Amino acid sequence: MKSVRNWSIRQAKWLHVVYEGMEGLLVLISPLLRRIGWQRLDRGFAWVEGLIKGFLFDSQSCGQCTLGSTGLSCPMNCPKTLRNGPCGGVRQDGGCEVKPDMTCVWVKAWEGSKNIGTPETTIQVIQPPVDARLKGHSAWLRAVRERLGELS
Repeated sequence: MKSVRNWSIRQAKWLHVVYEGMEGLLVLISPLLRRIGWQRLDRGFAWVEGLIKGFLFDSQSCGQCTLGSTGLSCPMNCPKTLRNGPCGGVRQDGGCEVKPDMTCVWVKAWEGSKNIGTPETTIQVIQPPVDARLKGHSAWLRAVRERLGELS
């Protein structure tokens, strides 16, 4: 899993384009999705997301995906689940203070953001705290609904 996650960060530029394209496609077909019903689609979408994002990004399926603004590095992989940056205990070599053999997810997030080409504009977006009620739900459908103004 770790090697695929690291590969995805190195390939962040084109994976980000695909990721954004997927969201755009879902917005385009949103009238159909709305007609079927967001609730009805949620379980299936969450399952597909779990497979794809779990494999490529080691996503933890929090239901509030921040991959687009964290260089395709899932901050939920942080042992402290910090979503807005490193804890301050990052070692000189970029290692995590809790798991020294692991590179800090925020070091990886910065690398991914640089690969995408927008480190200053994406990674510095302050993320809301994790809503544990959304774990296991589709972040893709949630993002589409937010983009359509259906969620606040």
